[in-house]
Amino acid sequence: MNSEPNPLKESEKSHWWKSKYVTVTLRVGLSVALLLVVIISMDDIDWNELPDWNNQTAFWTIGAFVFTLTGFVLAAVRWQRVLIALGIHQPLPSLFSHYMAGQFVSNFLPTTVGGDVVRVGRLTRDIDDGPISFTSVVFERLSGWLVLPLITFIGFAINPGLTGLGNSTRIPLVVGFITLIGLGLVLLLLGNDRIGEGLRNRKGVLRFANAIHLGIDRLRQNPKAAREVIISAFAYQFVLLLAAGCAVEALGIDQVGLTALMAFIPAVLIIQVLPLGIGGLGVREGTLVVFLSGIDVPSEQALALGLAIYAMTLVGSMIGFPLLIFGGRKGSTEGDSNETEM
Repeated sequence: MNSEPNPLKESEKSHWWKSKYVTVTLRVGLSVALLLVVIISMDDIDWNELPDWNNQTAFWTIGAFVFTLTGFVLAAVRWQRVLIALGIHQPLPSLFSHYMAGQFVSNFLPTTVGGDVVRVGRLTRDIDDGPISFTSVVFERLSGWLVLPLITFIGFAINPGLTGLGNSTRIPLVVGFITLIGLGLVLLLLGNDRIGEGLRNRKGVLRFANAIHLGIDRLRQNPKAAREVIISAFAYQFVLLLAAGCAVEALGIDQVGLTALMAFIPAVLIIQVLPLGIGGLGVREGTLVVFLSGIDVPSEQALALGLAIYAMTLVGSMIGFPLLIFGGRKGSTEGDSNETEM
């Protein structure tokens, strides 16, 4: 019998906290805790602030769901525009399949791999280029870093009445400025020619940084393609605003109009990406309570709006279940290897 200690097993034991079971428990617990904090902080909760279910409520709810699904399609279009800018042409149905599979994983399977990793892995099977696949998803995300703050600034510029509302004004503007600064730093660092020279022909993780550098160069050389990426990103985010607007109407929140949606919702979308909880649950609702309190929206309605947005995304993401199971079968062994390598 070999009684020598196994270093691998000892390492695994010492990193028990990295277990997916521990991670999901912590994330679920954090989401529940955040929701409880939001609810407890609400004085004299009056659920009568929420409307009764009727034909009008059903109409706006269906509208919100339709716009949510449309947003998923436009997200795939945005991804396609990014790939075209990078010199890769992929059919929209294939990209939509990969995108929805990633959505399902992100919303229902938070303990395995992220939805973006699924997208990168499946696209890599199609084009046999892991770094470019990775770069396309990164650029798609970065387009949101540009568009979302701009929508917030436009909302405040169109409606000056939304300024001077304390935290309801300061936080969205600060979030917008920080996001743009972060985007600028990423582009300056990875777009720098000297850094690009250092990344050339690198192996391992640095090859992905090199791919991003080359992608930035391609966008510089093809401003038309870059404009198409930005236009598609604006279209995608605007449709999400329309979905939120329909949810606002369904809940009877009279204080929130289009400019308020433009000012507040993009900042909420940025903040909810923080790796707290699952699917931004708790973070989104708390942020909406803070933002909308400045325009006298009852906390009950703000909380319900956050949950409604989450529910629409969750239900819509179920489309990705069959696409996750039956889609992306081409070169499955190789694709699995690529995903693991990521």
